[in-house]
Amino acid sequence: MEKWSIAAIIIVVIIIIAGVAAYFAMQPPAPSEKEQLVIGVTDKISDLDPSNAYDFYTWEVLNNVMGGLVKYRPGTSELVPAMAKDWEVNDDATVWTFHLREDVKYPNGTTLKAQDVVWSIKRVMTIEGDPAWLVTDFVKDVKATDDYTVVFTLEHSTAYFPSLVATPPYFPVSREYNPTEIESDQTAGGAGPYKITKWVRDQELDLEANPYYYGDSPKIKKIVIRFYQDASTMRLALENGEIDIAWRTLRPTDIKSLQDAGKYNVIEIPSAYIRYICMNVANQPTNDVRVRQALAYAIDRQQIADRVFQGTVEPLYSLVPNGMWSHKDVFKDKYGSSPNIDEAKQLLQQAGYSEDNKLKLQLWYTPSHYGDTEADIAQLLKEQWEATDMIEVTIKSAEWQTYLDYARKGQMQVYMFGWYPDYLDPDDYTTPFLEYPANKWAGTQYNDSEMNNILAQAQELSDQNERAQLYIQAQEKLAEDVPYIPFIQGKLYVVTSPNVKGIVIGPDMIFHYDLVYFE
Repeated sequence: MEKWSIAAIIIVVIIIIAGVAAYFAMQPPAPSEKEQLVIGVTDKISDLDPSNAYDFYTWEVLNNVMGGLVKYRPGTSELVPAMAKDWEVNDDATVWTFHLREDVKYPNGTTLKAQDVVWSIKRVMTIEGDPAWLVTDFVKDVKATDDYTVVFTLEHSTAYFPSLVATPPYFPVSREYNPTEIESDQTAGGAGPYKITKWVRDQELDLEANPYYYGDSPKIKKIVIRFYQDASTMRLALENGEIDIAWRTLRPTDIKSLQDAGKYNVIEIPSAYIRYICMNVANQPTNDVRVRQALAYAIDRQQIADRVFQGTVEPLYSLVPNGMWSHKDVFKDKYGSSPNIDEAKQLLQQAGYSEDNKLKLQLWYTPSHYGDTEADIAQLLKEQWEATDMIEVTIKSAEWQTYLDYARKGQMQVYMFGWYPDYLDPDDYTTPFLEYPANKWAGTQYNDSEMNNILAQAQELSDQNERAQLYIQAQEKLAEDVPYIPFIQGKLYVVTSPNVKGIVIGPDMIFHYDLVYFE
């Protein structure tokens, strides 16, 4: 009896163990480190609302939680169908018809229809935020002819219209957004590969895969983005294993040392990313073109590239980047490739300045949005301009949101910005800067009727050679009027832990989180 009792107990224990094992086998596995990707950035999100968001990093986030009718094939400049399965255009490129897929859904399971696209675009037109010109300068009317057909009637012939449709102002958003007001912290998003599950401004953004996404499911289901105050803190987080990816703003010295360490993937990405100096042409003293031209003569781009960026960037002499059709080195042609202090002094004297009556300038920068190099650039520009002995520079700084606000209100004299492409066309490097009112966001208050006409003509032509000649004219006038001084064209760097793969960033500079995976 005792033997049988022991055997029975053993059998019961085995059954219990088997049952417990079966129970846990049926449960979903606990999240592992490889089911969550942590990205570190020093960027800041301005608006989680495509009606007002108009900076590179915010557009990157929007491209991952929303999407458009068309998109760039990841890693290329080829436009391909996205939420639209195809499109057609009339003979003079003024009417564009997009046919939507019928399987596109928001993260709550609601089907996206043509009426949602129209509602979202008209919302952008109503709110008139910073990027609205990408719609209002081109679209006369947009309507849904049925649940899955959207028709755009344009103000003028625009052969490159699909590249505009690939930008966030054209993205359909959830109807949870206020139809007439900007919602900077709205997390409802759109119908992209991810949805937002947590948002603490300037601290953390959590994303989870959209279960209804019409495309290929993201390879990693959860993304955590952590926001750091500076590049050195972000580097330390990478070295401590707190983040898997350090994105974009590491210092050049950090990039080199991490590369030399041999423990990380250091990925260099050629880019159409440009840096430039803005000047307020309406307020003293930069309302005098002689002052602006003097500053252009005194700048040393190569010194900035070498001393601040360790040669990881190259000098730039136009707003249209090197390698893009219609680019011309207009600032090199007019001001030379190295500083001309004598010419700068002559112009300053003509403007009424001298060694005893110096031009007093405020030079502004933002300390973290573009990485930790900004203070160094500002200090070097101060040295270069003060080498004339006729300029006195005071350096000032403001955090990104305040900085943007100051720019929009025209409250800064001389200040630095960077630009990533909205769409891959010279128009994107001229109209947002030089055509009024598209350039209001920049705060230079530049408004020239001749320039406006040149750019309007270029938008309406379909022949690339004819357009190129007009963009060259615009660049030449830019060098004469000098509301901006372009100074470098950069590369982008991604540093990852060794098991991170699938980093895809194309000419549009958008980082596609859904393609990343762990090896």
